[in-house]
Amino acid sequence: MGSRLLKSTAVVSAMTLISRISGLARDVVFARVFGASGVTDAFFIAFKLPNFLRRLFAEGAFSQAFVPVLSEYKTQREQEEVRQLVRNVAGTLGLFLFALTVIGVLAAPVVIWVFAPGYHDSPEQFALTTHMLKITFPYIMFISLAAVATGVLNSYGQFAVPAFTPVLLNICMIVAAVWVSPYFEQPIIALAWGVFAAGIVQLLFQLPAVYKIGLLGIPRWGWSDPGVRKITKIMIPAIIGSSAQQINLVLDIMISTFLITGSISWLYYADRLVEFPLGVFGIAIATVILPSLSAKFASSDSEKFSATLEWAVRLTLVVGAPATVGLVMLSGPMIATMFEDGVNFTAEHTLMTQYALVTYSIGLLGYMYVKVLAPGYFARLDTITPMKFSLITIGVKMVLTATIAPLLLYSGYTAAHIGLAFSTALAALLNAYLLYRGLRRDKVYYHLPGIKVLVLKVILGCIAMAAVLSFVNFSSVTWQVHNLFMQILLVLMWVSAGAFTYFVALFLLRVNFKALIKHD
Repeated sequence: MGSRLLKSTAVVSAMTLISRISGLARDVVFARVFGASGVTDAFFIAFKLPNFLRRLFAEGAFSQAFVPVLSEYKTQREQEEVRQLVRNVAGTLGLFLFALTVIGVLAAPVVIWVFAPGYHDSPEQFALTTHMLKITFPYIMFISLAAVATGVLNSYGQFAVPAFTPVLLNICMIVAAVWVSPYFEQPIIALAWGVFAAGIVQLLFQLPAVYKIGLLGIPRWGWSDPGVRKITKIMIPAIIGSSAQQINLVLDIMISTFLITGSISWLYYADRLVEFPLGVFGIAIATVILPSLSAKFASSDSEKFSATLEWAVRLTLVVGAPATVGLVMLSGPMIATMFEDGVNFTAEHTLMTQYALVTYSIGLLGYMYVKVLAPGYFARLDTITPMKFSLITIGVKMVLTATIAPLLLYSGYTAAHIGLAFSTALAALLNAYLLYRGLRRDKVYYHLPGIKVLVLKVILGCIAMAAVLSFVNFSSVTWQVHNLFMQILLVLMWVSAGAFTYFVALFLLRVNFKALIKHD
């Protein structure tokens, strides 16, 4: 089982790596073309709000409700029944999202009024953000329908096409930024149209693969379908259960509109760098284990259910811990190399983004474990428990945000945005702990021998890695003496040195990588 899951994870990770690299390229283009300013703050709000809904419907609640039910149909029913379920789900979800899109576009001024309260006294900023939200909002409809295709393909073991699909978003937005934006009176608006186009492209890209496995049909309204009802029943609490981090990010947006110009952009760029290891490893592992856990639960194989979770927990620890150390130790060089051009993105922007990145990184393992542990509930069709944990996490996040950020702001600290990043990181760690404790309490997950020793060895490996990376002597002024090629070379050199040190340390500490992979 471990080898098969590792192979599937490697496929998803490889495709996701391409996606994340193209995403970083997209953000580099954003930073160097538009910088960190009021107009970029406006776009990131207009992009994040439908993106927030995307993660609820597409990557969050919908996928976590749809995949287990689809796996059940695939295991216990005929192919035609599976095909009818897919048609009914696509039609019902599509009509609902069409209505939501119409409401979202018409109510865009109200949405911005609620979620960007700091713009109430800035008519120009408010109008620009509202205009772009009207363009980006339909993205949620297209990308959620694409999520139906993604769920189908993942359930049938075809991970490559869905994992590659996000690359198309990045390509569309790069094209919009570089080649389309000069034709707009306000160039940033081209990015909003890039988001709109990307939603359509991502949906169309996956349909041929769905057709090949015989499940592509004309969507139809199917509210009375028992499978649709079951998915809906699971999905409603899952919306809360899978969305703690996203709701926390929306709270950050609301408060950051009161902070100095650029704060939203600094948080965005820092979050994107944290999303890189999270997407390549955390989300990739979670994507692979959900169908596997669902199948094992459907066949009442409790031992392999726990073993699959243990495999995911150990692998996440081994790759997530050094990723955290790397982000913290190399935050300055990475940000300066990718984003700083001295004009649109200055040394001050680098420093402020670095503060946010270091703070966000504190919660990286928490973010990853939330993604990995939540399928342990969703595969058992339990969405109530994660919902309760998320409500607790959101409450704690709100208290921390309402306490830390205002204190920093009113003290005159220019980097008050780190209060938002810090509260988000702590909330992620809390959410991960609650999910872990719940699985252990339910006796569906137990550790295999050697986990404590592995944790100790990973800590020692990270210490060795940090010791090597402590020799990095970074300052924005001296870094810009190097040309871009040399900057990239230096970053790659230090990343390689850190990774090499870490894995050599694990090898010398006799970590059995073969056993880690083939745990069963």
